[in-house]
Amino acid sequence: MELMTVDPRSLKDNPDRARQSKSSPQSDALLCASIKAIGVVQPPVVKPDPDGGNSYIIVFGHRRAAQAVAADIADIAVLVAEPSDDLGAMQSFAENIARELLNPVDQWRAIERLVALGWTEESIALPVRQIRKLRLLANILPAMLDQMARGDMPNEQQLRTIAAAGQDEQAEVWKKYKPRKQDPQVSWWEVARALTTTRMLAKHASFGDELAQAYGIVWVEDLFAPADEDSRYTTDVEAFLGAQQEWLSNNLPKRGSVTLQEDQSHARDAQEFEKRHRNDWVVIAALNSDHRPGFVECIATLGGIRSETGERRFLVLGSDYVIGRHGFVINPSSEPYDGPSSFVTWAAQR
Repeated sequence: MELMTVDPRSLKDNPDRARQSKSSPQSDALLCASIKAIGVVQPPVVKPDPDGGNSYIIVFGHRRAAQAVAADIADIAVLVAEPSDDLGAMQSFAENIARELLNPVDQWRAIERLVALGWTEESIALPVRQIRKLRLLANILPAMLDQMARGDMPNEQQLRTIAAAGQDEQAEVWKKYKPRKQDPQVSWWEVARALTTTRMLAKHASFGDELAQAYGIVWVEDLFAPADEDSRYTTDVEAFLGAQQEWLSNNLPKRGSVTLQEDQSHARDAQEFEKRHRNDWVVIAALNSDHRPGFVECIATLGGIRSETGERRFLVLGSDYVIGRHGFVINPSSEPYDGPSSFVTWAAQR
């Protein structure tokens, strides 16, 4: 690379840069103040403009160049990369992560660009599992992506639920929950709740791959589940139950009966659970309380029915919050919690 001095105003932005979203005003102000005090310590990397002339395109260092202009610096040092250098996309991605973490949407866009350039998931500078989580954003409605790029992100569980839904379903739900002028933050919990579907887990299936293929079952990996467990699932409940029933029919003894194992009776047990706890408060959402350390804040409805009105909040001791196969039932003696909430929607109501 060649070191040279240029007017930062003459540098052109790279349309393929990794950071598409704006960095925070605080970090920009801090960088500008640093440049005013001591100058640009690390020169931005540029490359000759492929359209010709004497201009240069920034490979990485857009923020340094922009804040040098804001600080009214006449000239800065830059490093000129070789035009044939094809590592620019990866270098830009790695440098932006190291300096100020890219938001997840920019990370995903950078990853997709690297994959298009021939990079494998294993060769990109992030854990493979994290890359696969980020690539779920490819399934997200563009309008939702724009909101996430502004820094308004759902949590991982909510992202998984949203990404599993079709674009048409997402579009319908977005009409109801998209941000308004008076409330620019999205209630991702409500978006995810509206898109929640029943999941049938592969580990509860008695049938094998042959029956799964015959019934058109496509297993989807839950990338947010622990890596050491079978987290595959399908939302095609009818096909799952059909394959399960055929397997049971084929494997029943000619005389007598067969005792179902625990995982084979999952659907029936779920129905019995719903009947038994129809009048109990069953948790539909939970997270660790920010206001009461050691406790889990829960939102529950009667019978765990998500369309049920009259949701209530409860605090459960973290060590007691152990979810059963079909949900967590609030102790009948527990009193509803009306204190500060860690849920955005409830906090906004106070």
